[in-house]
Amino acid sequence: MNKLRVIIVNVCRLILAVTFIISGYVKAIDPLGTQYKITDYLAAIDLAGIVPQWTTLLLAVVLAAIEFALGVFMLFAIKRQITTRLTLAFMAVMTLITVWIYIADPVKDCGCFGDAFILTNGETLLKNILLVACAAIVAWQPACMLRLISPSNQWLVMNYAVVYILGTSLWCLYALPTFDFRPYHIGVNIKEAMTIPEGAPQTEYATTFIMQKDGKTREFTVDNYPDSTWQFVDARTVVTKQGYEPPIHDFIIDSATTGEDITDSILSRPGYTFLLIAPSLAKADDSNFGDIDQIYEYAQEQGAAFYCLTASTDKDITRWRDITGAEYPFCLSDETTLKTIIRSNPGLLLLKNGTIIGKWSHNLLPQTDELTAPLNKLSIGQMPTDNGMSSSILKVVLTFLLPLILLSLADRLWAWTKWVRSKQKENNIFQIFKSKKKMRKKIVAGNWKMNLNLQDGVALAKEINEALVAEKPNCDVVICTPFIHLASVANVLDSSVVGLGAENCADKEKGAYTGEVSAEMVKSTGAQYVILGHSERRQYYGETAEILKEKVDLALAHGLKVIFCCGETLEERKAEKQNDVVKAELEGSVFHLDAEAWKNIIIAYEPIWAIGTGMTATSDQAEEMLAYIRSIVAEKYGNEAAEDTSILYGGSCKASNAPELFSKPNIDGGLIGGASLKCADFKGIIDAWKK
Repeated sequence: MNKLRVIIVNVCRLILAVTFIISGYVKAIDPLGTQYKITDYLAAIDLAGIVPQWTTLLLAVVLAAIEFALGVFMLFAIKRQITTRLTLAFMAVMTLITVWIYIADPVKDCGCFGDAFILTNGETLLKNILLVACAAIVAWQPACMLRLISPSNQWLVMNYAVVYILGTSLWCLYALPTFDFRPYHIGVNIKEAMTIPEGAPQTEYATTFIMQKDGKTREFTVDNYPDSTWQFVDARTVVTKQGYEPPIHDFIIDSATTGEDITDSILSRPGYTFLLIAPSLAKADDSNFGDIDQIYEYAQEQGAAFYCLTASTDKDITRWRDITGAEYPFCLSDETTLKTIIRSNPGLLLLKNGTIIGKWSHNLLPQTDELTAPLNKLSIGQMPTDNGMSSSILKVVLTFLLPLILLSLADRLWAWTKWVRSKQKENNIFQIFKSKKKMRKKIVAGNWKMNLNLQDGVALAKEINEALVAEKPNCDVVICTPFIHLASVANVLDSSVVGLGAENCADKEKGAYTGEVSAEMVKSTGAQYVILGHSERRQYYGETAEILKEKVDLALAHGLKVIFCCGETLEERKAEKQNDVVKAELEGSVFHLDAEAWKNIIIAYEPIWAIGTGMTATSDQAEEMLAYIRSIVAEKYGNEAAEDTSILYGGSCKASNAPELFSKPNIDGGLIGGASLKCADFKGIIDAWKK
């Protein structure tokens, strides 16, 4: 069931990641297109004229960055708790908006994937319902998301993803979209793209006529149109069947001087034609008008045509001429069409025999020193072999995918070498050459807690002892009993086979502390170990880091080995604070010890959410935490001390899952609760070291 849950969560996670990355990227490479779509939405609620353009442009860039970053974070399982919650919240909002779009139909295309993938409003709604379901599943079990990079290196991916996508948006604003998914991309013959193929289905319409006679109003169709005694009031025409619509269907050029339609003459002209596209001359950037004038002069010299296409008024055209000294002819076209042709105001197109072979932003116009020969001799006068697609893909691979792949590989290599180093002590070949190097102890410790009366406890201890004497274990075994059991249990144990420990001791040496049991008293019973820092002592009896520090010092002073417990709550795990919690617990109570005293410390990691709940941390989760604990021990006491420190896992460990847990390189055994109260169950866990 756990594996199935992990599979489902990670499939949903990948669906979300891929969708968000694609959606965010296509928006980022076309921020002006995203801005236009946002403006369409605002127009639907009568806010288009109120919200400033810089606001909608900023919103377009931020929206793309959020989607892309969430997708990358989801892919790499970065900050799993907050990422999954933000993704769910984002999808919930988007789905509500999509419901409104589906019902009200203010726009025909939501713009989720820019111009790359056009979805109907119904398709968009179904897509978002699927995504919000995936987001809910992932947010439910974020810890099941498999990491592609270590938590310590996540900041690199986070920062790089954000910087990359913002940089991409800014570059595409300065230049042009990296990928052009619109009908007017390089390689398209505009006239051919406007042609309806022979035999293509035609759009069918139905017209309803509203007529009036003698104070009565009725509706008629063409088939039953009434006689002349009826007075015409109104007519409504609706599309009954959508026919074939060519990719380009709204491209019309009118001469600004005569008003004549000159579309066909321009598109049918042989040779080269420059089209300066300026949807709004009033808002057009005039900083490069000198370069534009020089290109116009070059076109005249080479016999190439040059037109400026705009949707501006005569007043704005005159103003532009006054500012720039423009002598090229002006033509009128639809503003939306011009914005679709090129994401720059102004921008430059180069046609050859009606086919687009070049597009430039006003910021990156061909320079005069490049225009030193006829166009057919220059690179700009040739059709690109791949329409720029291959080079754009290569740039994305080199600037984004490759660095992240290399970073992931480096991170995995680092994790693998760390694992190899931890496994070296168990490697027989290594041991041949490093025979003098001490192997850390494998330990299975039972914690009886407040269970079993004295007679039952002695009987259980005797049964465990006899079983282990008869069949020597491959690990150290310790049973930790209530105080009243210690002396009696000590009498039935073979201390060379089974160690004895207490479940607690006082934080005082001696004195008027009724009901307390000192470390010295524990030691006098024959016990060799004591459990300190257990979450139940912290939770129910308010034991603080300072109290535990005193207990540790007293236990060590009286010759007891300390099994020190640490672990996080479920809320802390979900918030991905487990490392910080565990580190603070160790620093607060045991990291003050010197290297010699540390040799008598055994660490037991017990996630509080897995103690007595039946829930168990996955072997990977347990290994990840124990590896982290060993790393901070290494930081404090050095690598050798860290490698010699036994670190146990506790939390619903049983015979069925012990072999998998104990197979991990950093798990040196277990601190066993309920399963230690029956000899067969306890021995089943001990025997895991034989498998």
